[in-house]
Amino acid sequence: MSDARWSVLAIGRFPDEVKADFRDAFDCAFLDAVPPGGVNGPLGEREVLIMSFGTELRAGAIRALPASLKVIGTYSVGYEHIDVAAAKARGLPVLNTPDVLTDAVAEVGMLLMLGAARRATESIDLIRGRHWPGWNATQLIGVELLGKNLGILGMGRIGRGVARRARAFGMEVHYHNRSRLSPELEDGATYHADFADMATLTDMLLLAAQSSGATRHYLDDGRIARLKPGAIVCNVARGDLIDDDALIAALKDGRVRAAGLDVFENEPKLDPRYFDLPNVFMLPHIGSSTIETRRRMARSLIDGLLALKAGGKAANRVV
Repeated sequence: MSDARWSVLAIGRFPDEVKADFRDAFDCAFLDAVPPGGVNGPLGEREVLIMSFGTELRAGAIRALPASLKVIGTYSVGYEHIDVAAAKARGLPVLNTPDVLTDAVAEVGMLLMLGAARRATESIDLIRGRHWPGWNATQLIGVELLGKNLGILGMGRIGRGVARRARAFGMEVHYHNRSRLSPELEDGATYHADFADMATLTDMLLLAAQSSGATRHYLDDGRIARLKPGAIVCNVARGDLIDDDALIAALKDGRVRAAGLDVFENEPKLDPRYFDLPNVFMLPHIGSSTIETRRRMARSLIDGLLALKAGGKAANRVV
């Protein structure tokens, strides 16, 4: 590859600091969104296309990309919005931003558990609605994290990040994974080969698994029925891990005490029934929304692209 700087088109909304980082490394132009005519017009003869999560690049669009394009990057960990098989068929490497979101998302995992357990939605409504009558001993009684069993579905980096923080709150960690971790990574957590075995012990369930055909609507009515009565459900992974009909029914009848949700199926068009449930603490997919993480995401793409430009291997290459 040439010694010249990559010529890059980045599509999506990026913080000013991230734009500056990209401009320092590349000849980079930016668009907030894909124009009605598609990416090819503004892409021109540029060599790199960077997309942000939520902007789809399917097989037909990939086949139509100009011959000048050398690399596709996604400013996200997930890459399900890109048809990687079509990119591979075109010989286009796809880069993502792994291993940079753990701490930010794990912090939000704890925020979701605390918000759901301590009835944050109702508390915020009470005080911001200007109808708080003052303290009394029966007002908005929640539950503590201390001494509770935390069940984690998906003990990857984010799951382990939440586990480390949960231990500091005095929680006992259990997990269900496709395979058991090494003792070092497990760090005292209890492995359950069967989700049902973990569910019966679970006071709080954290979903941190990847989205796939095997995990879509994983938390359905049958698995909810296995949870301890009054368990709390939190999701920092992908919205489609939850069967909304099943969770909403359980939240209404009390089988699930509360939920903390940062992600939703079909977001931003989440199921409107959630808005009417005071025992749901909701956030607008802010798991990775810190400036430190946003800049680490950019750095991941920058490092990968520079490695490819130098003829080396990109550690964050998907295909």
